[in-house]
Amino acid sequence: MAGAAVRPVAVFGCRPRVAGGVCFLEERVVLHAAGAGCLRLHLEHKWHNFIPGTEKSRGVQALAVSPDRRFVALSEAAGEQPVLAVYELTAERARRRKVLAAEELPARQAVSLAFSPDCRLLAAASAPPEGHLSCWLWEKQQLLAAVLLPAAGGGPCQVSFNPQDNTQVCITGNGFFKLFKYSEGYLKQMNLQRGQPENYLCHTWLSKEEVICGTDTGKLSLFETGELHWEKSLEYRKTPRNQEEDTTEEYESGLAFEDNDLQQHSLPQISAVAAYSKGFACSPSPGVVLLFEKTGENEVYEERQEVWLPQDQFSTEPKKSSRQDITCICFSPSEEIMVVSTNKNQLYMFTMFSTKLIREKISYFAYMNFPLHSNSITGLDMCIWKPILATCSLDRSVRIWNYKTNTLQLCKEYQEEAYTVSLHPTGLFCLIGFSDKLRFVSLLYEDMHVLKEFAVKKCRECSFSNGGHLFAAVYGNVIQIYSSITFENVTNLKGHTGEVHAIKWSADDTKFVSCDTHGAVYEWNLSTGKKESECVLKTCMYSSISLTYDAKIIFAVGSDQTLKEISESSIQHEVPAYDVVYTTVAVSRSGRVIFVGTSLGTIRAMKYPLTLKKDFSEYQAHAGAVTKMTITSDDQFLLTASEDGCVFIWKVYNKEGGGVKGEQELEYADEVLIMRSDIDEKSQAILDLQICVRDLKTESDYELRLKDMYCEGKIKALEDNFAQEIDSLKTKHQILQEEKEKQQLQYEVQLSELMDKQAREVQRLESDSSQKLSMENEKYQELQVKSQKMEEEYEKQLHKLEESKIRAVAELKEHYEKKLKHKSVLLEEAKESIRKQIEAHEEMEKQIYEDGDKEILELKDKYEKQLLEEKESNMQLKGEIGVMNKRLNSLQKELKDRNRDIEEMRLEQQKLQDIIKSLEKDILVLKTDVKERTETILEKEKHVYDLKMKNQELENFKFVLSYRIEEFKKQIESRENDIETMKKQISEMEEQLEQFRKESVGLKLTITQLQQKQKATAGEVHREMEKKQNMETLIKRFKADLLNCVRFINDSKKMKAGIHELYTKYVHQPGMVEAQAEDADLQQQYKKQQEYNERNLAVLRKKGMKDKEMHHTAYMRIMQENMSLIKEINDLRQELRVANAQVHDLQSALRLNKNKKSIQDTAPSSELLSGPAVLRLNPELEREKIIEMQQLEIQYLRDQIQEMEQALNCPGSVSFSPKSS
Repeated sequence: MAGAAVRPVAVFGCRPRVAGGVCFLEERVVLHAAGAGCLRLHLEHKWHNFIPGTEKSRGVQALAVSPDRRFVALSEAAGEQPVLAVYELTAERARRRKVLAAEELPARQAVSLAFSPDCRLLAAASAPPEGHLSCWLWEKQQLLAAVLLPAAGGGPCQVSFNPQDNTQVCITGNGFFKLFKYSEGYLKQMNLQRGQPENYLCHTWLSKEEVICGTDTGKLSLFETGELHWEKSLEYRKTPRNQEEDTTEEYESGLAFEDNDLQQHSLPQISAVAAYSKGFACSPSPGVVLLFEKTGENEVYEERQEVWLPQDQFSTEPKKSSRQDITCICFSPSEEIMVVSTNKNQLYMFTMFSTKLIREKISYFAYMNFPLHSNSITGLDMCIWKPILATCSLDRSVRIWNYKTNTLQLCKEYQEEAYTVSLHPTGLFCLIGFSDKLRFVSLLYEDMHVLKEFAVKKCRECSFSNGGHLFAAVYGNVIQIYSSITFENVTNLKGHTGEVHAIKWSADDTKFVSCDTHGAVYEWNLSTGKKESECVLKTCMYSSISLTYDAKIIFAVGSDQTLKEISESSIQHEVPAYDVVYTTVAVSRSGRVIFVGTSLGTIRAMKYPLTLKKDFSEYQAHAGAVTKMTITSDDQFLLTASEDGCVFIWKVYNKEGGGVKGEQELEYADEVLIMRSDIDEKSQAILDLQICVRDLKTESDYELRLKDMYCEGKIKALEDNFAQEIDSLKTKHQILQEEKEKQQLQYEVQLSELMDKQAREVQRLESDSSQKLSMENEKYQELQVKSQKMEEEYEKQLHKLEESKIRAVAELKEHYEKKLKHKSVLLEEAKESIRKQIEAHEEMEKQIYEDGDKEILELKDKYEKQLLEEKESNMQLKGEIGVMNKRLNSLQKELKDRNRDIEEMRLEQQKLQDIIKSLEKDILVLKTDVKERTETILEKEKHVYDLKMKNQELENFKFVLSYRIEEFKKQIESRENDIETMKKQISEMEEQLEQFRKESVGLKLTITQLQQKQKATAGEVHREMEKKQNMETLIKRFKADLLNCVRFINDSKKMKAGIHELYTKYVHQPGMVEAQAEDADLQQQYKKQQEYNERNLAVLRKKGMKDKEMHHTAYMRIMQENMSLIKEINDLRQELRVANAQVHDLQSALRLNKNKKSIQDTAPSSELLSGPAVLRLNPELEREKIIEMQQLEIQYLRDQIQEMEQALNCPGSVSFSPKSS
């Protein structure tokens, strides 16, 4: 699937209000506008063939099919520049032949097109005001002629060719009806519009000279050779089913549908008209087509048939559904089928030669295939078990389509707009989200039954899980998960701050992905109901997401014109959209191909892994933004829906050829649901129908028997009559044969007599003619002698005349050759000046032609009257001339023989005189030409002088402009240098920023280490405080024991025993061991505390931002507590000094008694007095030094933290005092 591509195989939709939007290509093949192109549809086989438009097409505005049905012309809106293209309709796929464009014409959209009868010319009309009628020789892409169409206002405009004349064009619009004739590169108007101008909405040719037009006031106007011949005003029509109801409803309530309709449409309006062999069809009111046929008596068209649109049984307002405006009418080549299109995207057909057409005056259309969406599609989904898809639209309908058979299976319209729809994997149930609630619907055989309703308001997204046991519904920024078996609310997923736009289930239904309008993409774990990962980009409003089959990669699109690949809570790749907004995204099951829908309605297919290059295939499809997109579970079909109300089914295939090979071919289920009540009703209806069939059978058998008896009697009577007639005819035949023989004998006798008479007359005529011939020969010889004499005389005269003529001609030649040489030089100079003026004259001529045509038509009327008068006078003269001719003929016969020679000589003389006269006339003409050309030469010289002066002014202006351009170039160069220096500074600043980022990361690490050290020191201070308290208690006890010993100061033995007890009690090794054990325990606790702090360090970093204010207050409180602690430490130091002084006094007191005791006794006593003091005082000094060092380090770290906070402009971590730990 590395080189996958798509091809449209079915399109469910129609584009409304397209000029010529529906037409027949064959007897059963219809072409109509759909999406951003056209669709060929077979009425019986149901195959679809889509013809895409040009790049960036926003839909077809007008189309026309050639008379031979080989070509189609499309007018498309594509960005700023409209496109006019001609396609060749081949058997398999249409091919674009030519794109027509001309610089002479303004870039305006063509609203009507028409081919000439020979398919060589194409007429295009742009909408007024400032509209144009242009005529193209489209095969050569040549604009033959164009005419401006001034109009008072806007409105529809239609153009058409005469069906039997390739040069005659008719165009109608708001306030004009014009006939044009193309000749010699110009379109000349043939008619003069008389009377008040009307708004002509449509027209059609009925014959070579007849054109019928429809107006916005319901008037039919028939024009013959440009003159109004016949008019008829049509009335507004009511639906026949409700004519009786309307009369009662108008009295009973003022809210009746028909009453409202009459108020809205007070006047009829002929919106469409089309011709066929017997007459024409037109639509004077919404929902009806009238058929008119010509009567043989007066040759006037009369109404024969009414054809109404059917009421939509699926609609909540069936009366309103049958009152749609009909925008186009067309007939099949055999005129057996009539197809119409409406303003609600619907297509209807009617069989012309049905029994209803013959027996009844009122008939009804039927849907051409099925009802279509008439508004933007908001939801689309497919299932696994069946080849069906569900769609919902702003037209308040929900439809179930079968993309294998290209049919509509179910349709239902609701009171509210449906925002979203989701199909159960089995295809037997679906979810529909409305503004007030979410409905769980079961799909029955012929209906949709609401099974359960949930109080989820404004549900814009809902989706079944892949297993079907759960479904999700979105309520604002909360996603609710329900069980599709018990309908219980399993869990609610909260965490989005914006409105959720899209949701997706993983293949195993363990994960759930969602995106919102605030740029958040969350991945949820459904077992815990918590977020597993998140990716937030606040500058993007996500509109759609998609998951790979293994749920490791998320693809998302939004408002920032990129396709994002998200994995492990971060954006891995971003692919730009190239000035287009991506609206939807879908990933194939294999994960190798990604399909993206755009805001222009195109589909893009991309390979995975994604690249930053423009590596994708783009397909023209929709005329609006793609709203929804999905791929079937077997990767065989791509389904897309759009704002234009169309659904496209795309076949996915390899570019090398062939379809995509799935794991195995799926076998779809055929089961359907049906209500028990429906089964009972149908079974009862079947029984009733069976009883009716039996009764009808008995009645028909009885009637057949009676008819047989009646027919047998008639047959016998007819046989008797025929036998009698045969006998009478035989007798007549015999009598006639006898008469024939008698007449034959008579004719033979008459023939013989006539032959004898003819032979006698021939002999007599021969003798008479021989005598006449001899007489004529004699006369001929005499006349021949006379003619010879006359010829000799005339030859002498001719010879003299020829000599004089030769002399005169030679003299004239010499004279005129000199003049011609001089004039030829002047002519060449004049030609060059004339060529320059030809272009200006041509523009003037175009305007003059239009005025001249009007004057010619007026003169034509005058001279036609004069011709009629002269014809009448000529008829009278011809009668008189006939009488005179008879007299003259008798005289001329006698004079002809004598005057022949004279006339011949006169003719020669006249020829010579005519030659001389013609030469004299040529001389006069040349003289007048010379005068005119001298005048034109003078005018041209003046014009050339003016142009030279203008040229000098322009050269001066050019010099000023060139000087200014040079100044601007210098400014641009200086600014470019500034830009380059600024770019260098920017790059340096970026490098400094990177260094600062690295330093900030390092400082953050040092801060965390210092925080850990601070916590460790705080623990040590705490332990020292505990040791200090223990030492204080020991000192107090030691003081009390010393006081007891002081009582025995006079008794040395008791004094010795007391001091020995003090030594054993306070200075003994087990206490040291216990202290070491306590230190080991403290170290273990310290290590555990350090590990725990390291684990929670990441959490504390995140919470640091939120707890800034709280930590600040705690910091101030801790500082106060530190101050109090320092005061307490100073007090304790003073107490220690006092205790040391007391100990020193005791030692001095003990030394006084040293002389009284023996050496053995004094030694241990001195050890007892000196040893404990050293052991007690040295640790205290060390602790004080340690505390002072730690305080200095804490102060130094606080200063560094404050400096870092000021440098980075971000809140730093707050240091902890010993009390806070």
